[in-house]
Amino acid sequence: MMIPTGALVAVVDGEKLAMFHNTGHETIVLAPAPMPKLEHAISGSGGHQSSSANPDNDTQAEDGFAGGVAAMLNRQALAGQFEALVVIAAPRTLGELRKHWHKALQAKLVGEIAKDLTGRTPDQIAAAISHA
Repeated sequence: MMIPTGALVAVVDGEKLAMFHNTGHETIVLAPAPMPKLEHAISGSGGHQSSSANPDNDTQAEDGFAGGVAAMLNRQALAGQFEALVVIAAPRTLGELRKHWHKALQAKLVGEIAKDLTGRTPDQIAAAISHA
């Protein structure tokens, strides 16, 4: 996948977020982007208390983190802080993020990759985008 110069790339799992901008023109070159403040949701989209039939506290915390990331990205999309967005997230986290996308964010979403690449180098993340 090729992404536009200036595209925002968010790499997220249930606990960590890394953000980059594509500064490359012919190839993808990722430079760290400022990390905005995140407000963690209390729980994920379900909002249920933990029991044998419901997610455990760790799962709820991960869903809450994903909800906070989605809220922050929605705010940035509505404020026009980026024109194109690529989201790379662990599969379960990506599913939770999708539940919270605003239409303004969806319009700027140019790609999604369902892989856990948090903790990888910018070059490894750029290679994953290129091969997607």
